Order: sequence, then structure tokens, then C-alpha cells
Amino acid sequence: MHLSVATPRPARGIKWLAAGVLLAISATLALTAWAAEPGRGGHPPHGEDGGYGPFMGSPHGLDRMLDGVNASEAQRTQIKQIMQQAMADLKAQRETTRSLRERSVQIFTAPTVDPAAAESLRQQMLAQHDASSRRMLQAMLDESSVLTPEQRAMLGERIKQRQERMQERMQQRQQAAPKQ
Repeated sequence: MHLSVATPRPARGIKWLAAGVLLAISATLALTAWAAEPGRGGHPPHGEDGGYGPFMGSPHGLDRMLDGVNASEAQRTQIKQIMQQAMADLKAQRETTRSLRERSVQIFTAPTVDPAAAESLRQQMLAQHDASSRRMLQAMLDESSVLTPEQRAMLGERIKQRQERMQERMQQRQQAAPKQ
């Protein structure tokens, strides 16, 4: 008896690989968009209810942060103005991000996926993320300059404690989750 080993045709394998890569990219984009939406349990990079770093976030979170470092009224006013301007700037960037996500759906659900268009979109998304990140960094630097070194040290300690509590909760959830 002679056993022959069939070798897959390279074109077919490449097509399956490309389809898998496109599916993975689409799923990643969809999951990222879903997780960043307010109310979904994710932490959006910017928006009405969340933000980057210790200085951006909800008005209540900002007040709590300022209370925790014993900020003066003048500091509170300056930091709130900085935050409001940053949030206004980022609102326009959110619209651009939303349109890029919509464009990604169009590209990846087209009858024929255009690799050049997908790459162009990826680069646009990276540039958009970079612009948002740059704006948030500038807001954080501006806000940091309003606080004293002692206040920033207090804030750093509060952030460290918060991260430790979050890590503990994550470990508790992982231990409580049923094993599959």
C-alpha cells in the first residue's frame, strides 16, 4: 500500500492565512471600540466619563484627586480649566476616531479587501491615537505644573495605592471565576 501525502496548494494556504489575519484585525478593532465605549466597563482613553492618567476623568474623580492633595482654590480653578480645554480638544478627535472605526468596518466587510486601504487606515488610526496621546500628555504636564512637588508626591502615592487595590480585585475575580 502506497500512502501519498497531499501537500496543500500554496495559494489556498495564503488565502486562509490572509482571511485569518483580517478576522483577527477586525475582531481587535471591534473589541477595542466596544471596550472604549462609555458604559461598557472599559476605560476609554478620553471622554466624558474617563481619561488618561490621574488628572483627567469625571468631575467627581477630579475633585476627589484635588481633595487628596489638599489643592488650593486657585489650583482647583487652574486644573479644572486645563481639563475642560483638553476635553473640548479631544471631543473633535473622538469624532475622527469614530469615523476611522466606521471606515475600518467598510474596508473589512467589502467583497474584496484592499490591503493598501487597510494599511492606510492603520496608519491614520496610529496618527489619531498619537495626537490624542500627545494632547493628554500636554494636559497632564500643564496640570502637574500647577501642583507643588509635595502634592505630586502625594498624588503618586494615591495612584500607587489605587493600582494595588485594582490588582487585588483582579486577582480575586480570577480566583472566583470558574475554571473551564
